[in-house]
Amino acid sequence: MQPFTPSRDWLRAEVLVVLGLSLGRSAVYSLIALAQALAAGPLAGQSTSLNTSQDTDPWMDLLRQLLSITFTLVPVALVILLLAVTAGSIAQALGDLGLERRRLGRDLWQGLALAAAIGVPGLAVYLLGRAVGLTVEVVPAALGEHWWTVPVLILHAVKNALLEEVIVVGYLIQRLERLGWSGRRAVIASAIVRGAYHTYQGVGPGLANLVMGLVFGEWFRRTRRTGPLIVAHALIDVVAFVGYALVKDLLPL
Repeated sequence: MQPFTPSRDWLRAEVLVVLGLSLGRSAVYSLIALAQALAAGPLAGQSTSLNTSQDTDPWMDLLRQLLSITFTLVPVALVILLLAVTAGSIAQALGDLGLERRRLGRDLWQGLALAAAIGVPGLAVYLLGRAVGLTVEVVPAALGEHWWTVPVLILHAVKNALLEEVIVVGYLIQRLERLGWSGRRAVIASAIVRGAYHTYQGVGPGLANLVMGLVFGEWFRRTRRTGPLIVAHALIDVVAFVGYALVKDLLPL
């Protein structure tokens, strides 16, 4: 495959379409949800649920969960193909994202370190936000108790990590740099998008995710690798989703 050199207009349109199909759309709906929540009253008295059941029949619910995960990941495949068109091959596109397998071991331990560095302060920010009334109560897992609940929650965590880190970090920063943006400016834009699509949880989580976006974006700018970011994000979500599902009946959460 010969690399394709897109015009600036092409790149702008491409970025808008990708975001409109994925996390940009989520950001718009999230900001609307925040506005509605603020208009409805204090955020401390409100809640939002993640990973909810989609059907009363357990087998149909499982099918819908798996289909939702699969279709949500389609934009990830799309951006890899778009990057491959300009890079010359899918292998080069994956390399530009920092997803080649030769550094899997290093990605795993770096991701674990990032998860610890981000996860604990993130929980503290959530609890502080609840205390001062800037954050709604977030229920990380609202699936029924089935044999497949934990595996599906793990798949949701991996799906979130792939979607966010590949699109809003690896893809978006590369494309903005190709449009002539400085690396730091691209990182800030990436972080703003991340913060925006988390505002449905309240002001606190929106700001916390903006900071997380700055850290993750700067990591990619310096290392050109999304592998550790995907590992860290997946681990944070697995602990939140599965941990809540396991202890919700034991603790007064």
